[in-house]
Amino acid sequence: MNVLFPALHDASPATALRFGDRALSYRELAAVAAPLAGRIAGESRVALWATPTLETAVGAVAALLAGVAAVPVNPRIGESELAHIVADSAPSLVLAAPGEELPAALAALPRTDIEAVATDSEPAALPYEPVDETPAMVVYTSGTTGPPKGVVLSRRAIAHTLDALEDAWQWTAADVLVHALPLFHVHGLILGILGPLRRGGSVHHLGRFSTEGVARELSADGTMLFGVPTMYHRLAAEAGRDPVLAKALAGARLLVSGSAALPLTDHQRLAAATGRRVIERYGMTETLMNTSVRADGPEATGTVGVPLPGVYVRLVDDTGQAIEASDGETVGEIQVRGPNLFTEYLNRPDATSAAFDGGWFRTGDVAVRDPAGNYRIVGRKATDLIKSGGYKIGAGEIENALLAHPGVAEAAVTGEPDDDLGERIVAWIVPATGPDAGPAPTAEELAEHVARQLAPHKRPRVVHFLTALPRNDMGKILKRDLHA
Repeated sequence: MNVLFPALHDASPATALRFGDRALSYRELAAVAAPLAGRIAGESRVALWATPTLETAVGAVAALLAGVAAVPVNPRIGESELAHIVADSAPSLVLAAPGEELPAALAALPRTDIEAVATDSEPAALPYEPVDETPAMVVYTSGTTGPPKGVVLSRRAIAHTLDALEDAWQWTAADVLVHALPLFHVHGLILGILGPLRRGGSVHHLGRFSTEGVARELSADGTMLFGVPTMYHRLAAEAGRDPVLAKALAGARLLVSGSAALPLTDHQRLAAATGRRVIERYGMTETLMNTSVRADGPEATGTVGVPLPGVYVRLVDDTGQAIEASDGETVGEIQVRGPNLFTEYLNRPDATSAAFDGGWFRTGDVAVRDPAGNYRIVGRKATDLIKSGGYKIGAGEIENALLAHPGVAEAAVTGEPDDDLGERIVAWIVPATGPDAGPAPTAEELAEHVARQLAPHKRPRVVHFLTALPRNDMGKILKRDLHA
């Protein structure tokens, strides 16, 4: 049995959670979570209306204490997707903050309000925590290849990932994590809320991302920052002209970016403004965290680092054979095994079986491995590996080359069928705007820019200019929507 949050049992007076001007110490968190855990104990699964609030964090902790699997629900979810999740996961009740108006599919369920105000001065009697293999959460995938699948994550998987990150990031109870990530997915909820609580540290959630909020919290007592590339892009743009923000970022112990690759241009701008490097890591809903650049390791910008303790990572070719090369050039699909893996796809034994190659999980992501053992993600096998003219070309390196052009604000690269090449490279560009942008680049100019930076066979054959790229709530570009 693995006690997930030792500091709760110690009734520590240290701050555990802070959302704006609302905060709970570990003693207070135990006082509000323990009674809620008692009320929901014995339920099969509970839906958690995952707004970026103190109540969501309390609800998640209570469910874990009760040994009841929580199903975090995106508050911006569409009706059909919500109906699928409710029907598939069959929660017996829904947890929500008092006064929250719920959509019909959840409003039809029995409801338990999450009280996040501590009134009892006595230490809470916490329940006996369940065994490690007990399902802790069912987190739904984004559903890019069909209806979203419910990923069943055990207490074991969560504890292992958070402990592996403790090692890789030198994460301690003295750390104060700052972030503004949504709380319905792995990054914001498991890493961003449960991570600090497992360490006995503190998390300050901004509620809504702003560069001013980041500067304020890091200038106070924040030591770590979690974000996604869209956030770091804004931070990079502002830090060059805002000395307060630059100083705040420079003073952080650790800056971590995840959920998608951070463009090299933003790495460089942040390093120039702050003198600090941003660490990237690699994970998925099904695997939690697999690799990371280590806080105590050498420079590895542009990679997602090395496998975390206890996690095994390999690259395989199109025939499923392991790739031994560590030359930074040979592309293969990433496969993973270890105690960080999910238990199953809920109600989908067929999909669960198909996701594994023996004991190895097929991630669907492709990467290269350098001589130091660092992995560099090329992208998704289905959308980011372009086979053109006999070459295997990763979309990511072309996107980085395009973003290095001063006339490009955002870039995405895809492939489309070509009778001669097999696939042709297609670039989707949001031109830079503003007084310093200069004239908008032409398609020919961008193609030649890529050919000079990389190689002629990697230049885009088609260029589309857009006003914005479609993105999901985590900031990932929705490449299937581009072609649609």
